[in-house]
Amino acid sequence: MSDRAHAAIRKPGYRQNDGRGEPEREVKLGADTDFQLPDLSATWEGVAATLRPEEQLSTVYVDSDDLRLARWDVSFRYRDGQGWTVKLPGERSGPLLVREEVVFEGSAERPPPDAADLVSGYLRGAALRPQVRLSTLRRGVLLHDRQGRLVADVVDDAVAVLDGSRPAARFRELEVETTNDTPPGLLEAVLTRLRADGAGAPDPTPKYLRALGGRDAAPPEVMLSRLSSGASLGEVIAYAVTDGVIRLIRHDAIVRMDTDPEGVHQARVATRRLRSDLRTLRSALDPHWSRELRDELGWLGQALGAARDADVLLARLAARAQALPAASTEGVREVIAGLEEERAQAHARLLEQLRRDRYLRLLDRLIHAARAPAMREGKAELPARKALKPLVRRTWRALETKVSSLGDPPPDEELHMVRILAKRARYAAELAAPVLGRRTREFAGAAGGLQDTLGELHDAVVAEGWLREWARHGPSPAGAFAAGELAALERDAAAQARERWPRAWSRVEAAAPA
Repeated sequence: MSDRAHAAIRKPGYRQNDGRGEPEREVKLGADTDFQLPDLSATWEGVAATLRPEEQLSTVYVDSDDLRLARWDVSFRYRDGQGWTVKLPGERSGPLLVREEVVFEGSAERPPPDAADLVSGYLRGAALRPQVRLSTLRRGVLLHDRQGRLVADVVDDAVAVLDGSRPAARFRELEVETTNDTPPGLLEAVLTRLRADGAGAPDPTPKYLRALGGRDAAPPEVMLSRLSSGASLGEVIAYAVTDGVIRLIRHDAIVRMDTDPEGVHQARVATRRLRSDLRTLRSALDPHWSRELRDELGWLGQALGAARDADVLLARLAARAQALPAASTEGVREVIAGLEEERAQAHARLLEQLRRDRYLRLLDRLIHAARAPAMREGKAELPARKALKPLVRRTWRALETKVSSLGDPPPDEELHMVRILAKRARYAAELAAPVLGRRTREFAGAAGGLQDTLGELHDAVVAEGWLREWARHGPSPAGAFAAGELAALERDAAAQARERWPRAWSRVEAAAPA
């Protein structure tokens, strides 16, 4: 999506990473109380070290009483002079922990509504209360290159965990935070020097979790365990629901911030896959339980769909516009602006749905379903290998029957139905692949290739239709002309996808389950 689109729809309370607009990337290391921060000025050629101003920081972390945020690796704090900060779950990249850090203005009395909204998918109605108070003496050095750009921030924190006004525990923590300007190799050089002077091994544990001590012993509400080839059908079903609800909750905050279209995309994929898996496994599930879950997931999928479809269309039109002459630039801007407005409205409607109790209840139901799926009597203990083979073959037969019935040439609407059936077959095969093995994975890959090819056809047809409809509603002549040019490009893209789909179908046939 364009920067303009994000600027138009981003919630005003959000400020990422002190305004730098990049994720936090840092390595944490432990240190003894007598550790002395070494002189880092000679660590890297062309890099100068300057002392950080010494700071005394007062911080309070809030969470639910059952520590839901901590269990999902989320922290939510107020720090005097800095306001409120939410740190979302991170990913490891070598020794680095990369995570989104979102800052909100506000007073200590209560979290700002935007900040509480950001973590509502994790909390699902649980009340926030102060859980940990810290007093931190912060020292450190800033590393700048010859151009004066900050290339690393080395922080040395002496932390006291408070019980009332008295320290109940103490620990030392070093942090080395990188930036977009950090040269390759600098981080490793700094870490080597710190460790040579007595710092401990990299440890990604956040301050909040370290301060909790034994209180964070509870595992996440749902955890994804690896499936073995000897798994039972009940284990496969629990795995499928667990995978889906984790993906939904992990991407909830990204959807709310609306800083990355991948948030809506992944939430929609999770919703669609869950519905498909419940459909594939319906013969083993309690019908009332399964139907209610599928209905609620359908409601959520519809809310996500409008925003996601607009994201896809925006990306397509931005790419197509690169092929147009410079004379079309003004008209293209008008087309994109019209679509961005539609997308902003769709996302606003999506947020309305995510703020309903209905959505939070659905997340709770999915967590419960992951722990204890409601299955028909005697089905949970069945060997998954035996039970899943006929279910995968059933999705293949439905796809094969549909393709056999196509006319020549097949209408776009019929090919769209083929795409839907290919997606169901792919999801079923991916569900079964951990227990059925290589052949099933190959079938899933081939079905996914057919889905992608027909998805390109469908997206091109939808894009052409949107452009022609938009051009009929009174834009300027330049806008209408640009819309016509873009529509012609989409028509060509659809024709090319129609030519490719038989080859994609041949690969599915070759990999079909026996």
